Amino acid sequence: MTVREQTEAMERQILSPRACLAAESRGRARPIAECPVRTCFQRDMDRIVHSKAFRRLMHKTQVFLQPEGDHYRTRMTHTIEVSRIARTIARGLRLNEDLTEAAAFGHDLGHTPFGHAGERALDELMPGGFRHNVQSLRVVDVLEKDGEGLNLTWEVRRAILCHTGPDRAETLEGRIIRLADKIAYINHDIDDAMRGQIIFPTDIPIAISQVLGFTHSERINTLTTDVIAQSAGKDDIVQSPACREAMAELRAFMFDSVYTNPRAKGEETKAQDMLRRLFEHYVREPDELPAEYQDIRVKEGVERAACDYISGMTDKYAVEKFGELFIPAAWSVK
Repeated sequence: MTVREQTEAMERQILSPRACLAAESRGRARPIAECPVRTCFQRDMDRIVHSKAFRRLMHKTQVFLQPEGDHYRTRMTHTIEVSRIARTIARGLRLNEDLTEAAAFGHDLGHTPFGHAGERALDELMPGGFRHNVQSLRVVDVLEKDGEGLNLTWEVRRAILCHTGPDRAETLEGRIIRLADKIAYINHDIDDAMRGQIIFPTDIPIAISQVLGFTHSERINTLTTDVIAQSAGKDDIVQSPACREAMAELRAFMFDSVYTNPRAKGEETKAQDMLRRLFEHYVREPDELPAEYQDIRVKEGVERAACDYISGMTDKYAVEKFGELFIPAAWSVK
């Protein structure tokens, strides 16, 4: 018996009857030989972590555009925090932690530079719109590995796609990601907003704090343990009414105080204008797209190729390309 087979046997013994077992995965679009050591979900995790799109997350905005200071979240640290919350919930419910972790690490691979400001810009420009969860699936299916994609399992792919939007993942592990994402970003955005002195601890309505807690760790602990307690023995991932309502109120508070705050988000218009000009340039001059996007241009159209290229950019790279294309270079006589 291989190490992988031993792990699969342990899953049958230890995990909940509601868990998605690696041995019962619906598989991949292109079948591959089994690994003697790793289960299919462990392999997916490794494929995501070793991808170029994953590495680029470290240079993509979470909420604040290019903040001064080393301690603000990026899309990479957000992804790690989602993974930790999601895995804790999966462990508490005896669900498949490997599937949960792979989905968490892949859920934002398609996010644009400059966070949701960049997403809104591409949504306006792309025929048919743009959604980062759909783009994340496109990254793992099409764009990675020079057009081959990562060939992930059906369960991980569905969890990535369904972490936001109207569709719901079929597995409980996939449904965990949807809630873990919200728990992570609401709380770490509060932490960053306080660090940036956009809000202060006393600004959070007292009624919310009385339910969820008064500190960052208390809120995360309350929300995470509540999901575990409320979902135990159920065929869904749910919250108690009190926590669900308090989290909704906290999210509304963040939209009013941070996500639409001119001081925190004042530079977003510039970022969106930059992406619009980049998109218009590459649609007008498609030969300037990198070679790996030329096949997409031929098969799916120049807008699709330009969108794939720009959405994959880091904040810094987008600024550099904009400067290269639209800012006059210094000229001197030697």
